[in-house]
Amino acid sequence: MKEIKLFATAAFGIESVVAREIKHLGYGDTYTDNGKIYFSGDLEAICKANLWLRTAARVHILMGEFTAVTFDQLFEAVKALPWENWLPKEAEFPVTGGCAKSTLMSVSDCQSIIKKAIVERLKTVYKLQVFPETGPRYRIEFTILKDKVTISIDTSGEGLHKRGYRSLAYSAPIKETMTSAMLLISRWSPGRPLIDPFCGSGTIPIEAALMAMNKAPGLDREFDCQEWPNIPKEIWYRTLTEARDLIKPVKDVLIQGYDINPEAISMANYHARQAGVDKVVHFQVRDVREISSRYKYGFIVTNPPYGQRIGEKKENNRLYQDMGKAFRKLDTWSFYIINADQEFEKYFGRKADKNRKLYNGGMLCYYYQFFGPKPPKQKNEEKND
Repeated sequence: MKEIKLFATAAFGIESVVAREIKHLGYGDTYTDNGKIYFSGDLEAICKANLWLRTAARVHILMGEFTAVTFDQLFEAVKALPWENWLPKEAEFPVTGGCAKSTLMSVSDCQSIIKKAIVERLKTVYKLQVFPETGPRYRIEFTILKDKVTISIDTSGEGLHKRGYRSLAYSAPIKETMTSAMLLISRWSPGRPLIDPFCGSGTIPIEAALMAMNKAPGLDREFDCQEWPNIPKEIWYRTLTEARDLIKPVKDVLIQGYDINPEAISMANYHARQAGVDKVVHFQVRDVREISSRYKYGFIVTNPPYGQRIGEKKENNRLYQDMGKAFRKLDTWSFYIINADQEFEKYFGRKADKNRKLYNGGMLCYYYQFFGPKPPKQKNEEKND
């Protein structure tokens, strides 16, 4: 099969982070459009992207892009696409999607027409009138934005934020993909201490530990495309084996998570065991006001509580003031804090060196970045400069 056109989807605000990850995997010529990061690759690229992308939501095969302002145009354009290259005759192929600012705005009608067009195409190839849909799943997804149709096949199945380790529910969790983006934006590296003083069920420290171990985030889960006959089993075997071989033993890495709630810490420890990082991270019940460390030049990456109701807002503002006082004791540390409150800096008592808009679970948030001093260069580093 010739080069395949692919795209990864991402939450608004972290597209550049996903593009950086894709390039790191060896797939260049990326470009971004409306939350999609486009790139090209072979069958192995589908496996590697699903397995290794820490910040992407899903990986799709791009089937086609075109303009449609009538249902007839939509039907004919979809029917013209080479569905037989991917869908075997027994494939299950549900159709989902959305429309915005377009002439065609009925999602249900578009779903029906796209499904019918695919069936009509496959009828001519497989000489069947009825398709059983008893085989592997190929989820067809469409978006129609300003009359431009993008139609694709989702290779991931469940969203890539579902790593397989977080099975216990905790209030207001942050997605693993957003957590990884926060860590990558911070430029934290395993040689520097890391603390999350509001760790909840442990997502930020666990994702940091996975990075420190160089463990592929998708190694403990499955993807829809693993069942596809289009991708030979030996490609998956090779990709998975390589990922397991690349896991690094970790020594002298300081990753800690604190939370005032003992139940949260119990969940965090359980999730760390599920993720295979329980020897790398340390969790404890601790109030943020008691934060301290004998280490220097560390990182705090955290997601403190934020609420819009009056009582919550007042309580949170007091918390932010206390955070500012407590963090000032860590005078060589850098702080990276995601929060929905536009006045966070006012109560924290310091203006952020950098601020970035991110969408956490669809909510507009601000990623406040407070830079600490750089650690002094070691002698061997100076010699290499």
